[in-house]
Amino acid sequence: MNKSFSRYIALIGEDNFNKLKDKKVIVFGIGGVGGFVVESLVRCGLENIAIVDNDTVDESNVNRQLIAISDTIGQNKVDVMEKHCKSINKNAIITKIQKFYLPVNESEFDLSQYDYVIDCVDTVSAKISIICRAKESGVPVISALGAGNKLDPTKLMVSDISKTEYDPLAKVIRKELRNRGIKNVKVVYSSEKPVNVVVDNNEHGRHSPASAIFVPASMGILIAKTVIDDLLTQN
Repeated sequence: MNKSFSRYIALIGEDNFNKLKDKKVIVFGIGGVGGFVVESLVRCGLENIAIVDNDTVDESNVNRQLIAISDTIGQNKVDVMEKHCKSINKNAIITKIQKFYLPVNESEFDLSQYDYVIDCVDTVSAKISIICRAKESGVPVISALGAGNKLDPTKLMVSDISKTEYDPLAKVIRKELRNRGIKNVKVVYSSEKPVNVVVDNNEHGRHSPASAIFVPASMGILIAKTVIDDLLTQN
């Protein structure tokens, strides 16, 4: 038995652990939520993970993003994430895709090669495109909804997007998916009413929601747990 994972194997059994090792997932966005998704998956034994992000670590990320520390500021997030994953499991195969996923470049991504698609981006058009492409490819997809302007991780839940509340992002996406005839979309969202505040001049010159580590980190871990559970039910 691999001692690094022995306590997890004791929970799920060696057959299930070996099953996870053979799965292949892709994570879009490795910021506040996505970084914790990726780390959690690696710590559960997944060894084949594609990560998609074109961002660099910014000083404003330090309060909540897993890979954001003083030594990584200015570095490409995919590079830092790969190094971090390898430090946990040297056998991890981290495929770095250093670009932002957008509807204009969606054809560059073949989602059918993955066992699970995980959406942690913050652009509405990209989220809708990822969900639609995953559905077209017949691959399970889960989407992270709004984690900003919220503080209470106990309000997080896994749900269908049709049942969400207090999430402006979900409202917009729900409408667009309905127009496209897309149903049964699994999401992780917070039922907490958001604080009405924005932070000016983020690293991309846009308005940003306020954020602390509690909700993004917990959301990432909950997404990873949901993905693991679903993967174990696959053939």
